[in-house]
Amino acid sequence: MAPATNEEAAPRPGGRPRDAALDEAIILATRNRLVRDGYSLMTIGDIATDAKVSRPTLYRRWSTKFELVVDALDYGFRKQRDSYTVDLSRMEPREAFTEAVRRLDPAYFNPDAMVLMGNFAGEAIRTPELLGILREHAVEPRVTLVENVLTQLQERGAVAAGLDKHTIATMCFGSYFAAFYRGESREEIPEAVVSVLWPAIAAAKKPPRRRSSAG
Repeated sequence: MAPATNEEAAPRPGGRPRDAALDEAIILATRNRLVRDGYSLMTIGDIATDAKVSRPTLYRRWSTKFELVVDALDYGFRKQRDSYTVDLSRMEPREAFTEAVRRLDPAYFNPDAMVLMGNFAGEAIRTPELLGILREHAVEPRVTLVENVLTQLQERGAVAAGLDKHTIATMCFGSYFAAFYRGESREEIPEAVVSVLWPAIAAAKKPPRRRSSAG
């Protein structure tokens, strides 16, 4: 964990009940500041002002700026995960894979996710721990989701055995960043990616059995 600075550190007395609405207001203010200012420039004072809370109120919940940012990033992924309404196991195999690729989109829940992730990457030299929490809370859960869907499709006999599922999931994830930097729409990415990959990963169809003719 990153060392706390004078700006970040303060005692957090216990024993008081938590207010979920205040917690969320602080988290949302933190996420907005991460997009606008980045980790190094944003301050606890700015976040408290944006959330309309006092600094002691904030410090009762999070003792350092780093801890607050960890929860703010996890909040986004949990909100995205909770927004999934379709059970992939009930979909046709190609449709399930397409939906899994769609859920890789960092901007699926947060339109500013690409900027936020870029800000975290830009802090890699000053605060390398931020890149670690980005991987843990925003990257690996998405890549693992696609890997798990491919495993389920293998069990259903829909895709070939022996696939390099990690590489496939990583390629799909990377397509969103390529589109972002090229200024292209991300809306068509799932269908476009699957149209290229599916013929290569789908299990070969078994030829129908020939009926033996009576002599």
